[in-house]
Amino acid sequence: MELILKYFLNLTSIQKAQFEALYDLYFEWNSKINVISRKDIENLYLHHVLHSLAIAEIIHFQPGTTVLDVGTGGGFPGIPLAILFPDSTFVLIDSIGKKIKVGTEVTTAIGLKNITLKHLRVQAEKGKYDFVVSRAVMPLDDLVKLVKKNISKKQLNALPNGLICLKGGELQHEILPYKNIAELFEVSDFFNEEYFKTKKAVYVPL
Repeated sequence: MELILKYFLNLTSIQKAQFEALYDLYFEWNSKINVISRKDIENLYLHHVLHSLAIAEIIHFQPGTTVLDVGTGGGFPGIPLAILFPDSTFVLIDSIGKKIKVGTEVTTAIGLKNITLKHLRVQAEKGKYDFVVSRAVMPLDDLVKLVKKNISKKQLNALPNGLICLKGGELQHEILPYKNIAELFEVSDFFNEEYFKTKKAVYVPL
């Protein structure tokens, strides 16, 4: 939790309580339904919560922004972002129902009202959103092709609508088809922990 407070200084008491509650909730649910590797649950705030919030260093969602989280798993990056941006609306989808169950239980327990979780493949999602976010669910080109249909024409934010994807490793090859429009961010420019040395974020306007 100290990690979150280190980088996000202006949280309300409600946001602090919501972030703080995540550890016990994920610890409990993960023992029933494995959404985070058992070895990794100790690193929940570093590897999952703070990593998700790297997106907030790229864009500050304006009130009324709609965001689709594709392949959310147990709720990342969608749940941490929904806590941070209570005036934006988040829809989290995953093709694995038990993962959606965990995310739903966590959001209910912390009283998150700006979020909907759906057991759904991205191909079946028909809604329009300002942004699509994702954590390394598939190669960038495949993801762009699947979510293009979901990007709204209406612009609310300083950054044009599009896809923001959290990824690791070597990405030059993946972003090649979008090299003239994509923007690549080093997460280590935002957060100085060793874990983020190899982590990247890609923004593709769509």
